[in-house]
Amino acid sequence: MKGMSEREYAAHSGLSRGGVQKARKNGRLVVHDDGSINAAASDLRRAEMTDPDQQRRSLGGDGLANGPGDTTSYIKARTALTVYAAQERQLAVQKKKGTLVDRARAETLVFRLARQERDVWVTWPGRVAALMAAQIMAEVERQSGASVTIETAIMQRVLEAHVREQLDALADLRVSLG
Repeated sequence: MKGMSEREYAAHSGLSRGGVQKARKNGRLVVHDDGSINAAASDLRRAEMTDPDQQRRSLGGDGLANGPGDTTSYIKARTALTVYAAQERQLAVQKKKGTLVDRARAETLVFRLARQERDVWVTWPGRVAALMAAQIMAEVERQSGASVTIETAIMQRVLEAHVREQLDALADLRVSLG
């Protein structure tokens, strides 16, 4: 016998006997005419033909390379891609169900609502100034018996000043959707 038996090569290489048989079947071993294994040539061929990530996984590693410039294994990258695709599908389902909304659209709607609210408040003093002036005059006359006159324009200016002050304070509020 010129080389090693399967058992001897298994002990030499750190593979199981089944691993040696599989390597022989896949052409990773150099075999002499008598069927024995040429250890030195087989070690070189196995090193050239075997995926390093697969070797680390078979030896109990996680498939990650540990040297400078190393990258994650193909399986790790494929798993990450699968997880990402699943997350995308989940977001699409949530969007269809209405439990997820487009952020830009939500911000536009909030801005539009705030603008409408502000516009209502800006025009409010002009709509209620005359009514408020009349109510105050009636209340003063009822309580004191004296007749007073409150100019509608003055009441409107006072209300506008207070409304603008309140709107300026509200302008500092910021909506955060994230």
